[in-house]
Amino acid sequence: MVRKPKDTAIDIEELPELIAPIFQQAQFSLANHRKNVVSLHKLHEQAAQVTQTLGKGKGLQLTGEAAFNKAFISMVNRILPIKKGVSQADKSIKFVAAFVRYTSEKAAEEKEKNGETDEDETTASRFAALLVKHLLRGFQAKDKNVRLRVLQCVAEMISSVGEMEEDLYLALRSALLERIRDKETPVRVQAVIALAKLQGDNPEEMEEEEQSVSEVLVDVLQYDPSPDVRRAALLNIAATKVTLDAILSRTRDQDTTIRKLLYAHVLAGLPHPKLLTIAQREEVVKNGLKDRESSVRTAAGRLVGGWVELFEGGLVELLKMFDLIGSEEVAQEALLSAFVTRPDLFDSVEFGDTYWEDLTPEKAFLARVFVDHCISIKDTSRVESSLPVVTALAFKIQHCYNTLLELSKEMEAQDREDDMEVDGDSQADREERRSSMEFTVAQLLKLAVNLDYSDEIGRRKMFGLVREMIGQESLPEGLVARCLDVLRKLSPSERDLIRLVVEVVQELRDLARQDEPEPEPVVNGDESQFGDDRTEGGRPPAPAPREITPETQARIESIDIRCLALCIGMLERVNSTLQDNSALHGLLPELIIPSVRSKDPLLRERGLTSLGLCSLIDKKIALSSFTLFVQQAQVATEEIKKRCMETVFDLLMVYESEFFKAEHRIEMLLLQIMDQDSPEVQAIACEGVAKLMLSGIVADDRLLRSLVILYLTPETEDNQALRQCLSYFFPVYCYSSPLNQRRMQHIFLETYWHLKEYRESLDEDQEMIPPSQITLLFVDWTDPQKAVEMKDQAPDTAVQAELASDIIKALLIGKYPVQLEPDIRADLSISKDDKKILCQMLGRLYIPADLDNDKAHQLKILTSALTMHRPLKDTVSKNAFTKFDNALSKTLTEQLEGFNEEDYAELDEIRKRFEWTEDVLADDSSEGEDYGESHEPTPHKARRVPRARDPRVQAARATRKRKAQEELNQEVDKMLDSDEGEGKEKDEDAEVESVLSVTGASDEEEDDE
Repeated sequence: MVRKPKDTAIDIEELPELIAPIFQQAQFSLANHRKNVVSLHKLHEQAAQVTQTLGKGKGLQLTGEAAFNKAFISMVNRILPIKKGVSQADKSIKFVAAFVRYTSEKAAEEKEKNGETDEDETTASRFAALLVKHLLRGFQAKDKNVRLRVLQCVAEMISSVGEMEEDLYLALRSALLERIRDKETPVRVQAVIALAKLQGDNPEEMEEEEQSVSEVLVDVLQYDPSPDVRRAALLNIAATKVTLDAILSRTRDQDTTIRKLLYAHVLAGLPHPKLLTIAQREEVVKNGLKDRESSVRTAAGRLVGGWVELFEGGLVELLKMFDLIGSEEVAQEALLSAFVTRPDLFDSVEFGDTYWEDLTPEKAFLARVFVDHCISIKDTSRVESSLPVVTALAFKIQHCYNTLLELSKEMEAQDREDDMEVDGDSQADREERRSSMEFTVAQLLKLAVNLDYSDEIGRRKMFGLVREMIGQESLPEGLVARCLDVLRKLSPSERDLIRLVVEVVQELRDLARQDEPEPEPVVNGDESQFGDDRTEGGRPPAPAPREITPETQARIESIDIRCLALCIGMLERVNSTLQDNSALHGLLPELIIPSVRSKDPLLRERGLTSLGLCSLIDKKIALSSFTLFVQQAQVATEEIKKRCMETVFDLLMVYESEFFKAEHRIEMLLLQIMDQDSPEVQAIACEGVAKLMLSGIVADDRLLRSLVILYLTPETEDNQALRQCLSYFFPVYCYSSPLNQRRMQHIFLETYWHLKEYRESLDEDQEMIPPSQITLLFVDWTDPQKAVEMKDQAPDTAVQAELASDIIKALLIGKYPVQLEPDIRADLSISKDDKKILCQMLGRLYIPADLDNDKAHQLKILTSALTMHRPLKDTVSKNAFTKFDNALSKTLTEQLEGFNEEDYAELDEIRKRFEWTEDVLADDSSEGEDYGESHEPTPHKARRVPRARDPRVQAARATRKRKAQEELNQEVDKMLDSDEGEGKEKDEDAEVESVLSVTGASDEEEDDE
């Protein structure tokens, strides 16, 4: 028997007609959702009061609830098949979620009012559980629209369902984890949104090796290929210790919107930046403020500007968030960004007298960056009002420097007290204070460069202070460059700066040799009893060689290292030649040359660096020392290799006309030095070659081919410096000049063959870029539509038409046009797979409609010859080539109109090209049915050779490499020392002496005036 309350006039059979109009209104506007939710809730309550008594005291049957649920689910089912993008469906799903939320809230209020527990069932909880179970059935639907809508509905309402039964919760969680791998991107987006609301799993309730929801979202955030899915994960994942690193890694995401959202919403929503570590804060600031997109940089700047509001100390407290000593550049970028995005902060900066009394690294850094910013925006009035007078700043620098020396002496004294127990914490604190004071002095010296030295008293005070500082052995090496910057500003000319540095170097070296023992006279056995010290030859005996103690020798080397640091800093700041500064002549034989000969790696490295800098300002030294740098770049330690490699390319750039008289020898040299075992040295070598080629100094196909092979082989996969350099170089090189695109066209087939051979020699665990991707790169690099128009160069739109001709010629011959060395034999035939790739590449090439008639006719002859006499057997290759041929005929309709191959062959200037194709086709009888694939090798064809890892090939390569090294040394000597004859061997000391011989040094001392 069905029971109805007396005040209820609802008929459960009429529920579908009552619910349908409510959904009808809800699908058009969000504004009426609240009203319709209340109306639907009243229907739900009225229906819930309709029950039916079961016989034999079995209880009540919730007839009204069942009818309402059936009618409601019927309305929901109408939404599920609707595709994505229909706004009515989206609004209806929001209405369903709003109704579930409203009923759950009302049920919670009733429970609280009646004092019921959360475990008691209610009409709302039964309705929500039934709806979730129904939606779970659609998770496995074949229709992607159904999967999308059920997940969208679950994502909207899952937060309002309240507590669920454990079985239902586990089923929902498992279904969402499965849908997060769905092939459809919109489905994965909704699965991520829904799953994110289940975060907070209890590790104790999870099985072993089972991923938590947070860990699953981290994987999606990092590895999902769709930016939409990663964006959904970023906006919904909770920032915890587990997820924070993954969230911050999105600062380098490929999608601009994700990077912008990270700074504008996710990071801006953190309560305080101190939740991040110093390294994380620096990563966030560096990646954001140096992003290539202006919108991301703006969002990052606003984030940094918002951080300032969280500190009472303002900008000084903000700087404490960074490691100023280790990451000065990052802190500077953050401070400048705050000045730009928050002009009020820049206007509020003032430096009173009290500001300079107790200087900290943060205060000194703020003052220095503020002054640099004022100078960059040409606000000289703020600079003059902010900085103290020169004399006051000089005394402040002196005070801070004296404090630094005291801290250094305390640390040295503590180190000498071996018997005393050293407190590790106090030692670390003392080192931190010393580093902080050194950083403060460095910032003050940088600040001193921008002062106005019109005050002669202040100028003399500052000059005397800095002159005294660089003359002290205890000056930290990090301050040498800063002192030289100040002296450069105070010196009247470069000549005076050089004389000053040379004078300081002589004083330091004299100071180091004061501790050497005086030589003792040798007591000769022939000495007479009267003390006559003459020997039989009538000459006084030679004094015994000085014996220098290890401590003294170490101190001398330490002083020489300091002197070389001064020389390097000075040479980096001068532009005049060596002949204009005779004071430098004494440094070469007394300091730089002995350092180059030294066995100490650091001393030798700095000696070579100094010699390289001298070579940049003197041509004779450069020509005589070039061989030394080349040899050291191949046989020395890694650090010395890097310095010498940089010097070699600097000299080639500066003295282009001198070194490239024998161009083929230099190109062989470049090929030789690119073969390096060290990734860092190899990256430097490739960067140097790329610069030479980009500037037009070098134009060699072998070098270009070597760069392409290095870029695409897996051996350089971990060498990010090299990959990043070449990924920038190739597009710029090709698009900057049509001639460069021509060179890339010429090397394509040979480069493709070398990469194919390399691929075949790879191990099973090695991977390489597929051949189809290689062809796409060459199509992009040789695209004439992307070339920049140059005033002095005519555009070359036929480059890819010529490339198409090269490919078709290779297909006609059936072999790659590769010139092999006499001792190397290899299979040059084009395989079936390569034919597919090359034919597909033809369809991607750009053939201009205004192609020259000659080239158009030649291209058509080649396509006709391949179609008629060498037809492609593979279906894919045949279809691709046919498509290209049809497109070619359509594009070149005007040029090919009335074209006759026989008439064309009679032209004298084209006869050779046509006869070439006829000669190729005449040899068809000696080929198999499908040439280059399954025929027996003929005597004139190269037989198949073992792969690159064959021992014979490796032995041949080692022999060639050894011969090339010998030839390299001989030819470099011929090029640079032709006056001394060919084949002359030089050891290292002789080369160094040749450097000394051309400096023009003499025993005459330059007048102090």
